[in-house]
Amino acid sequence: MYDPLHSVGPGTGAPYPDSYWAATAGSPPIDDGPVSTDIEVDVAIIGGGYTGLSAAYHLVKEQGIEAVVLEANATGWGCSGRNGGFALKAGGRLSYQKMIKRYGEPMAKRMFAEIYDGLERVRGLICDADIDCDQQADGHLWVAHRARMMDTIRSEHRFLKQQFNYDAEILSAEELRQSHFISDEACGALRFPDGFGVHPLKLAYGYHRLARAAGARIHTSSPVQDWRKEGGRHVLVTPGGLVRARKVICATNGYTAPGLTPILKNRTFPVLSNVIVTRPLTDNELAATNFVSSDVITDTRTLRFYYRKLPDNRILIGGRSAITGKDAANPKHNINLLQALKRKFSALGDLTYDYQWGGWVCISFDDVPHIYETEDDGSVLYAMGYGGSGVTFAVRAGARLAEKVAGKTQGHDLPVLSTPLPKFPFAPFRRIGQQALYHYYYARDERC
Repeated sequence: MYDPLHSVGPGTGAPYPDSYWAATAGSPPIDDGPVSTDIEVDVAIIGGGYTGLSAAYHLVKEQGIEAVVLEANATGWGCSGRNGGFALKAGGRLSYQKMIKRYGEPMAKRMFAEIYDGLERVRGLICDADIDCDQQADGHLWVAHRARMMDTIRSEHRFLKQQFNYDAEILSAEELRQSHFISDEACGALRFPDGFGVHPLKLAYGYHRLARAAGARIHTSSPVQDWRKEGGRHVLVTPGGLVRARKVICATNGYTAPGLTPILKNRTFPVLSNVIVTRPLTDNELAATNFVSSDVITDTRTLRFYYRKLPDNRILIGGRSAITGKDAANPKHNINLLQALKRKFSALGDLTYDYQWGGWVCISFDDVPHIYETEDDGSVLYAMGYGGSGVTFAVRAGARLAEKVAGKTQGHDLPVLSTPLPKFPFAPFRRIGQQALYHYYYARDERC
């Protein structure tokens, strides 16, 4: 499997993984094919996922600026087409309580509004463009996997109400059993009224069509193999020709090749998440679990599981897995997910899975995403470090990148919009630290 810390690059025209999403997305949208000649363009965007497609769409549609997307493989080939399809009110991994402690209440509330705008922008694009992405009803359950975690649930509920006037609902274990599902690992939950499930690859296809209809060009099978600057312009080398651009947007997130640009060296940490999708549940299994909820679900573990029932009555579950790309194909990671699902739902002891795959989640050192314009001449921009919240935040990030390119920076004084990604200290040892933390978190998460 492609490993962003060690592989030379993500390949050229590589196929989609054998995922449930790829099997059910339908035919990919029409694109402009590989770069086949030298190109001059205002803005070149590296990466054809949510961020790059959103940036292209907003550049052309709202800012009137020419944009070309360069995707190494196919639209949504990276994590945009591999994630669990959770559109949540989230931006990075930093909790709102920690956000206030770090940035102060006024700034934290503005960041909360930025995150909320991200979710509503996704919802608006789906609605306005009639994107067929299997959008499910609103609702996000944060489930206490141990009784002791109900204190955390209650604390978060009070905090959100007091600081943000945000109405979430505390559900008891019995209320969960009656109205959502019967689970052996559900001691109660905090239910958020927004957040919803989507088919992530269909969503990427929808953004692709939007961007291209607006006038952006999208070149697939066109990896950037070299990058230099000549005569005040950036020159991006692809297998089929040179792309000369006034400005460049890096929208590669967790799939950033190690040698792409020194600007991003040691500023991100790709962490692998595995996903399985089960066979469809039988009528007896649905009755035994009372799994009537279409809410997206996360639990209170630090190494959390995320899961939901899909429209065709399959269950998707994902979580942290291999440390390296070399170990990604080890079947134990999928077995661990299936076992975790059966611990949650003991009535599903005979359940098997039909699909399995993995994707790289981009973690930042400070646990928040950054949308940044480089300090030298402002001709290189990037948005990265979503920490698992890219379905929501990437679209907002793309719009903000378009604003920066156009010189419209009002309201860009937020930390996520005005500071670069911090470098990881002791970067060569990131994965050693990751392995140690996984052991520690697991022990802490699973104690009663």
